[in-house]
Formats: sequence, structure tokens, C-alpha cells
Amino acid sequence: MKVIIIGAGMGGLSAGLALKRLGHEVTVYEKVTEIKPVGAAISLWSNGVKCLNYLGLHAQVAALGGQMDSMAYVDGLSGKTMTEFSLQPLVESVGQRPYPVSRAALQQMLLEQFGAGAVHLGMALTDVTDDGHQVTAHFADGHSDTADVLIGADGTHSTVRGYILGQQPERRYAGYVNWNGLVDIAQDIAPAQQWTTFVGQGKRVSVMPIAGGRFYFFFDVPLPKGLANVRSEYQRLLRSYFEGWATPVQTLIDRIDPETTNRVEIHDIEPFMTWTKGRVALLGDAGHSTTPDIGQGGCQAMEDAIVLATALQTNTLGVEDALVRYQNRRNQRTADLVLRARKRCDVTHAKDAAVTQAWYDGLWTEDGSNIIRGIVANIEGNPLDA
Repeated sequence: MKVIIIGAGMGGLSAGLALKRLGHEVTVYEKVTEIKPVGAAISLWSNGVKCLNYLGLHAQVAALGGQMDSMAYVDGLSGKTMTEFSLQPLVESVGQRPYPVSRAALQQMLLEQFGAGAVHLGMALTDVTDDGHQVTAHFADGHSDTADVLIGADGTHSTVRGYILGQQPERRYAGYVNWNGLVDIAQDIAPAQQWTTFVGQGKRVSVMPIAGGRFYFFFDVPLPKGLANVRSEYQRLLRSYFEGWATPVQTLIDRIDPETTNRVEIHDIEPFMTWTKGRVALLGDAGHSTTPDIGQGGCQAMEDAIVLATALQTNTLGVEDALVRYQNRRNQRTADLVLRARKRCDVTHAKDAAVTQAWYDGLWTEDGSNIIRGIVANIEGNPLDA
């Protein structure tokens, strides 16, 4: 069977790998002329790692992952540790370590495994037609390609989603701006093998270790959308937003490189349940755009890839039927996680100040069990649960 995938992100390439392993002919089209991952790194939780393990990439993803043994919350202003605990109970519960990884390194690894020659860059999709027997992708340069199946893995601004739904759902601003990037691991910022998060005032500063002796960092600040984005102002603005915060936060601000730091206004999309139309289906952010507050966006795209490949391999009533079965296995799980991330976002960023203060107060007596239970709840229900 011939499959066209629109989008060469993590979801599209994971789906391409899963389908190629089953003997399908897969071609990926990507609208950008150079693949540049959005964001510096990703929290690849155990369910996402399991999907890559299933694709035969156990050693490759382990090599990219940071050694994250523990987790801590720190009061942003006083610098006092609120709670600190091992992540080993999480690992033992779900059977796989999580790996914070560089987005660029993960993307490059997936591209190399899939085969860069089968990815066509600079190809902007303009239209899709489906005659009931085959589906055709039409591109801005006049090129077209026909296949048995077309998968829209073209992200939160998906063109394929508009074809399936007949309209584009509105993106919802989550209320905060995120700055993220990479710095060298340093003990005067945080312990080298710990995910450390400073919290206060509805803001968040976090560092987690990735391979190569680097921390992935991010700063969250509740702000109106549409403010000017000027790289030369990043450090000045962060110093003002985090004025009076503890020394490690100030040290981190001093060490970021504005030229390699990303600034993102965070959005999501209200969950919707229709992912398919004939021989066309959605995957990843195109089908379930989420905030990053529970770290499941990329993991859910990888889960999609495994379920999609399995559905096309094991169901024999036709492509359209297999795609609907894929949709129906995935849409409720991803909708639940989008809403779970939204709820976590609102607590973290003080949508209701009293609720957020109650969360801060509880962190001082937290032994880690409640937090781990919440993370495990996100991981459980994945298609590779033993």
C-alpha cells in the first residue's frame, strides 16, 4: 500500500517508520525548506519511549536521553526546596525510564532512520481530493501525488484538518508565554540529574538534564498575547519578570543565549472527535493540539503512529474502516489529555490565585507519591501497556 504523510515532524516520521516496518511504501512531504524543530527539547515520558522502543530505536533514544533520577519543586523567591523525591517508583510502575531529549537530535535521529531521501521539503499542501479509490495531494508548486492513504501530520496549523472538518477550529490562547532553550549543566543552577522546577507568582522556571551535559530550560510567564518578540530584550524582560527570585534563577537568566532561545505563545485547540474523511486521517498536533503542561504532546503523536500502523495492518474491511477504527481508539484518550493539560496549565499559571496558592502550600508536605501518581495516570492507557 502507498501512503502519503504530510508533515515531517516527530509524529509524521514515527508514523512513516511504523508503516515502513510493515512493508508499506511511504512518502513524506514537508512544507518548510529546512527542518527546524519548534522548541529546544521535549519531555519524552515512558509511553513515548516505549513507542520508539517498539520501532526498534531503543538504543538510539537512550543515547539521546538525559539521566533524570529525581524531581524537585523549589520556592522561586526563597530558593527553599518544597519537595524532592526519586523518580524510581515511576520507572518501576510503568517499566521504562523517561528521557528528556533534544528536539533537534530526536528529529535528526528519526529522519536518518526513515531515510532523508524519502522526505520532500518545500512542499506546501494546498488541497486534497479523494475519489473513493485513491487520494491525491496537491501542492503549491503544481506537483501532485496519489496514494491509497493520506495522513495529515502537519501540526497545529494543519491544512489536512481543514479538509477533514470543512473548517479550521480556533486556537485557544492558554494565557502564558514560554521561553525555552539549552544551557550547560551547572550545580549552581540545579543538581545535574534532577528535574528542578522553581514556582511562585503563577510563574515557573524549570531545568531538566538532556544528553551532552546540558540542561533544557524553560520560563513560563502569564502575559497577554501579541506582545513584541525581540531577542535582544529576552534577558532584560526575564530579569524583570523574575525580579527578587532566588539566585539560581538569576544565574540561569544570565547564562541563556538569546540567539538560540525560543519564545512561544502557548495555545491549544478544543478537542474534537472526527479525525478521518474517506482515505484521509489526522495524526499528532493536527488531531489534538495541546499545551505542554503535562509533557504529552509528542508522546501522543508517537502513540498515534503505532495505533495507525496496527489498524491498517490488522483490519481488512477497507482503508476507510481501518482509519475510523484508528480514530476511535485514539480520540478519547487524546481529548482527555488535552483537557488534563489545560487544567494543569490553569493551576500552574494562577488562573485562580487561591487554587494555585493551595497547590504551593501542598508542595511543602508532598512526598512525591501524588505527583508520580499523576504522571503515571498520563502514561497508562498507551497502546503498548503490558
